[in-house]
Amino acid sequence: MLDLFADEEPWQEPLAPGAVVLRRFALAKAQALLAGIEAVTQVSPLRHMVTPGGYTMSVAMTNCGEVGWTTDARGYLYSGIDPQTGNPWPAIPDAFATLCHDAAVAADYADFRPDACLINRYVPGAKLSLHQDKDEPDLRAPIVSVSLGLPAVFQFGGLKRNDPIQRLMLEHGDVVVWGGASRLFYHGILPLKPGHHPATGECRFNLTFRQARKIE
Repeated sequence: MLDLFADEEPWQEPLAPGAVVLRRFALAKAQALLAGIEAVTQVSPLRHMVTPGGYTMSVAMTNCGEVGWTTDARGYLYSGIDPQTGNPWPAIPDAFATLCHDAAVAADYADFRPDACLINRYVPGAKLSLHQDKDEPDLRAPIVSVSLGLPAVFQFGGLKRNDPIQRLMLEHGDVVVWGGASRLFYHGILPLKPGHHPATGECRFNLTFRQARKIE
């Protein structure tokens, strides 16, 4: 797929109060980020989690960090142990931590200290329905979301599910950061369209950094 902006310097696009799109921000670090994904998934493989309602998610997921986001029959939770391996989640790779810190600073969240990173892999047809990131005990911390590989349509709404929705295309290397007034805005990804990206093949990866434990 031809990227008409591949040679552009990174730029910012305001999204909502407290939210910004950092276009191409991760492009220069993409190779290192993909190497980090490979290292993490060798230890904690990608898997299709099952929601408490019995729905198998179309997006394959894994985690790295002090804790990881997962599901069981009781609901959604953060755990220090990968339930599939019985071992702690892998540490957040240095390349991840550096990129996340730089993006948080660029978005005016310089104090953000993530302890969890969710890795999502989308193949054609995979989607993430509108939802709020509300399993974290301290909502002062923002969300930092990194896109790699195939482009995807990101939906960003409001505090209510039926609020008007913005739809924007996220390309390889784009980063979205939201917090403050927009921290609990509904968001999601429309079904991924088929394609091929030279860095990831026929899929898209997303890194979502969160502060899953209460900030002291």
